[in-house]
Amino acid sequence: MDDLLRLDDRLDADQRLIRDTVRSFVAERVLPHVGDWFEEAVFPARELAPALGSMGLLGMHLQGYGCAGTDATSYGVACRELEAGDSGLRSFVSVQGSLAMYPIWRYGSDEQKEEWLPRMAAGEAIGCFGLTEPDHGSDPSGMRTYAKRDGSDWILNGSKMWITNGSIADVAVVWAQTDEGVRGFVVPTSTPGFSAPEIHKKMSLRASVTSSLYFDDVRLPASAALPGVVGLRGPLSCLSEARFGIVWGVVGAARACLEAAVEYAKTRVQFDKPIGAFQLTQEKLAWMYVGVAQAGLTALHLGQLKDAGKLEPRQISFGKLSNVRAALDIARQARTILGGNGITLEYPVIRHMNNLESVLTYEGTQEVHTLVLGEALTGLPAYR
Repeated sequence: MDDLLRLDDRLDADQRLIRDTVRSFVAERVLPHVGDWFEEAVFPARELAPALGSMGLLGMHLQGYGCAGTDATSYGVACRELEAGDSGLRSFVSVQGSLAMYPIWRYGSDEQKEEWLPRMAAGEAIGCFGLTEPDHGSDPSGMRTYAKRDGSDWILNGSKMWITNGSIADVAVVWAQTDEGVRGFVVPTSTPGFSAPEIHKKMSLRASVTSSLYFDDVRLPASAALPGVVGLRGPLSCLSEARFGIVWGVVGAARACLEAAVEYAKTRVQFDKPIGAFQLTQEKLAWMYVGVAQAGLTALHLGQLKDAGKLEPRQISFGKLSNVRAALDIARQARTILGGNGITLEYPVIRHMNNLESVLTYEGTQEVHTLVLGEALTGLPAYR
């Protein structure tokens, strides 16, 4: 599909190479199979992780330790092309790099970095991020997972829920209350007392592993604690990194839905002509393209702000709120153009539409990001 506004002309040569490389990978390794993965509720993480690592996509915006060290816009472009394949694929890369690797890279000890980051960057070790709890999603300050000191060790108890990669992870970055405040812990999943059952019967993000985490007197050495941060600013900074990837990623999902709708409209004949020749269909397609392009502009602008060191969390909230809503609206419109065929996995639309229902909620619900913007405008916090 033509890039009518020529947004990608604003990418440099390296960013366009990343775009083309990831797009080819998705076309060859993901799109022929992802409908089956979605239907069967499987995600071949161990097969895909080394390939993603070999392309430098895991922790790609981090420096050193085998990471690619790209700029933020390059990371965004990669997320866009990954999510054009499936939100579960982008979620895997996002959780690995922005939620599991990033806190170790930013707040970890030299030993933690050297032990985990090179293996995670290569796709040899998989990570997850434990923050959300069964009763505390939008308000992480109320978390009940607790770590207490026992001599030089820590004893961790509690649970987390809706954790991407949890059941397949080699390491979990877990956030817990302590007498000192909220702290992060690097927890090898082989540690006694740790368990991570997979959550089943999902109708969204089916090509993704989603789990609960349980900690039953998990004994950790003092060296397991992230030394560089105490308080909620630690996990919230990780969420900002991941939300930035979502801002870009959903543009890919929306684009994939629009492309499917355009091709279908040109070939589906009703009343002796393609349905794309009807004014109502063209109006839908035109507004869908406007939505994709506007979301792309937002992502590109936020990428440039991040590369300039000027991106603020409330700006990320703007992008997450506006772009996910736009992508979901586009997916729903595409479904109407495909009619009955829009609900089958022979086309990508219903898969993206179902996935985006989860993306609308995770890493900050629509309501929370709305209130972040409301506070930015009025100076009055409505969620405290």
